[in-house]
Amino acid sequence: MQQQELLKGNTDTLLLALLQDEPMYGYQIVKEVNLRSSGYFAFKEGTLYPALHRLERAGLIEGRWEDTPNSVRRRYYLITSKGRQALDDRLREWRRFSRAMDSIMLAGTQ
Repeated sequence: MQQQELLKGNTDTLLLALLQDEPMYGYQIVKEVNLRSSGYFAFKEGTLYPALHRLERAGLIEGRWEDTPNSVRRRYYLITSKGRQALDDRLREWRRFSRAMDSIMLAGTQ
């Protein structure tokens, strides 16, 4: 299975997890995903911004325009309390899913 297929179903959760640490702007998110995944995941604008807008419409994140010291306006995204709760729920389910997958897929290797 291609990593893009795996990412597609988990993009929202991955974004919420990133934004729980600090507010970020789009390009910063792209760099951070690449860094933390050691290049395994590469967000493209066509994936990132629709996901951010979807999360914003759902009230899980909030976007704010801010001016930088060099007079560039950036839209920073931050997780909301509703987003933190959704992330907690998704992480709990992810752990259950991972344990179930491991118990089947790794059963013969132990």
